[in-house]
Amino acid sequence: MKTQEFEQFVRNEIAEKREEGYDVAEIEAKFLRSKRKTDYQLKRLLKALEKCPWKDDFPYDEPSDLQEIRAKRLQKPPEIKRTFTDSELYDRIHGGWLGRCAGCLLGKAVEGQTKERIEEWLRIANAYPLNNYFPAIHKLPENPPEWLKMTDVKGASRKKGVLLGQISRMARDDDVDYTIIGLHILENYGLNFTTANVGETWLRLLPYWQVFTAERVAYRNLVSDLVPPETATHMNPYREWIGAQIRADVWGYVTPGMPELAAELGYRDAVLSHVKNGIYGEMFVSAMISAAFTTSNVEEIIKIGLSEIPEKSRLAEAARDVLAWSKKCSDWKAAWGKIMEKYGQYHNTHTINNAAMVLLGLLYGDSDFERSITVSVMSGLDTDCNGATAGSIVGVLLGAQALPEKWIKPLNNQIESFVIGYNNSQISRLAERTCTIARKSLGG
Repeated sequence: MKTQEFEQFVRNEIAEKREEGYDVAEIEAKFLRSKRKTDYQLKRLLKALEKCPWKDDFPYDEPSDLQEIRAKRLQKPPEIKRTFTDSELYDRIHGGWLGRCAGCLLGKAVEGQTKERIEEWLRIANAYPLNNYFPAIHKLPENPPEWLKMTDVKGASRKKGVLLGQISRMARDDDVDYTIIGLHILENYGLNFTTANVGETWLRLLPYWQVFTAERVAYRNLVSDLVPPETATHMNPYREWIGAQIRADVWGYVTPGMPELAAELGYRDAVLSHVKNGIYGEMFVSAMISAAFTTSNVEEIIKIGLSEIPEKSRLAEAARDVLAWSKKCSDWKAAWGKIMEKYGQYHNTHTINNAAMVLLGLLYGDSDFERSITVSVMSGLDTDCNGATAGSIVGVLLGAQALPEKWIKPLNNQIESFVIGYNNSQISRLAERTCTIARKSLGG
């Protein structure tokens, strides 16, 4: 690791330790005082961070063990398993896959951009508020910033296959690769798969350079013969970032009306690379997707998801905040402002702030597919992840046949993937295979 990269690594670890409730003030002061940092100094700071004390006034209780997580829940989630005809079950699961792809593709065009930049793009293109895939800009303003150049016709090649009129399939994205990986794990190991099975599958099917942040650290740790949960904790300042949350969907697809089982499957996957709120993000989304098979009430779906994670966690607090703000603010942008005021300090790929943006889309979308994914994406942060998650939940809620054609037809039923053996898969075929597993979990 180059010194500059190492310095950023230590900065991220300081932030992570602070957010987890440790007193890092003295170490952070040393870090900031040193203008020219050597590798030796950075290693000493990392060692010191391992020993920094816990803050006595930290108000959260955030375990990483499954039984402890369950003991800290407000209530046990209901099991609301219901009977589906084969066609009904397939339609809902197919809706989840299609919704995830469409939402991800929508957000992919503006990944990493702020809410303000996204609005600027759309207003220049005369496409605000967003109601379709992002358009290319045919005439840029004078002296445009570099990021805006990527939105014009000449720069569109850098966003190949994700802008309106250029889409011919679901372009490759890790948000969909992990859904495919989850399906592969279920088909090869069954519902009783282990975290070790997840790691083995990554090493066999995922190229190292196509995984990022916590997943790349966990991958490297696996190659170094570390085992879970150490794969998630060793040299991993990204352990509460969004990576596990984007891997949640398939566990919800195969457990209709069984949110506790969905969350458990999500837990087994998450602990390979994440701790605490990083784990909770995957459990929360898995449970919400499971619940979306049985109710069209978005608030009820969110509350069922919340019943799977510790009541006194930062993620649960953020979700409760968004629920409350959605009742007080008639406009989603006002609620967005409250989210950023309280949770804007987190990295733009953290679990907590991005989960809040997903909930913003769900609550202000109110079961409308287009409204749900566009609000989630227009909110900024990790837009492809958030559009995908919102789209997946509403896709299951509505079913494939109820999804608007303008969002689904451009996908041409095809997924581009870096998962070995899965490139150019048919979305409908992946849904059929997922449906087979869901029937078994339902006792069929």
